[in-house]
Amino acid sequence: MMPKALDGQIVMEKTPRYFVTVETPARVHAMSQDVKLIVVVRDPVTRAISDYTQIISKTPDIPPFESLAFKNRTTGQIDSLWSPLWIGLYAQHLERWLAWFPRAQIHLVSGERLISDPAGELGKVQDFLGLQRIVTDKHFYFNKTKGFPCLKKPEGSSKPHCLGKTKGRTHASIDPEVMQRLRDFYKPHNRRFYQMAGQDFGWQ
Repeated sequence: MMPKALDGQIVMEKTPRYFVTVETPARVHAMSQDVKLIVVVRDPVTRAISDYTQIISKTPDIPPFESLAFKNRTTGQIDSLWSPLWIGLYAQHLERWLAWFPRAQIHLVSGERLISDPAGELGKVQDFLGLQRIVTDKHFYFNKTKGFPCLKKPEGSSKPHCLGKTKGRTHASIDPEVMQRLRDFYKPHNRRFYQMAGQDFGWQ
């Protein structure tokens, strides 16, 4: 399904599901062993709450986050198979990809730094893809309403491109004790991910 590229062109595709879908690494490898892979990751606790916020916007009558996150609230046993939490187990997902691709073909983008320093993170992406660093600070401005940077279009073109309506929403309010339990749960997984990635993302 991928379009053919001319010399000097790069074909790109994005989807949130590839990284976590079990069958995908082998399928991508069968298509191209030389493909370059980019994964945006963020603090898995924040990511889970953001995911839940997205879910309740579509299905408002689902149970509270706290009751879905735990198999047993009393014992504190976390339901790591609940999708918003399972997706944040980055080490196990990355391990599957590393069985098919060398680490040098996988570039990890910090979701937090993508917001605080978009040009810096995109500079690293351009380097990874072997592109000249064309996208710089001058291409961004910060939208205070959404809390995200917006991309300025080239001179004389249409209005800037900001993230859509589903981004930048106020997150659901979560019990601080639940937040701490989730941080404790993810701590060993994050440490393993940092070791595999060769970089520390600084999540709490």
